[in-house]
Amino acid sequence: MTEEEIFNKVKEIIVAQTGEDESAVTAQSKIKEDLNADSLDVFEVINELEDEFDIKIESEEGIETVQDLVDFVKKQLAAKEG
Repeated sequence: MTEEEIFNKVKEIIVAQTGEDESAVTAQSKIKEDLNADSLDVFEVINELEDEFDIKIESEEGIETVQDLVDFVKKQLAAKEG
């Protein structure tokens, strides 16, 4: 799966959970500050990502931006395939 495909899926999940406009979600968007996601939104986004990609996200520590999420998912998928 390419980084772009991962980004598009992450973006889709964030838009569905937060109700933000799709154009507001960029790689640099801060999930809580820019996209107005509260703790429950972040929890739901992480659950959706775990289900979608069949990975485990133990902690949201260090995940501030959409790109952080994409990078984390990419790393988890690479570890799973490797």
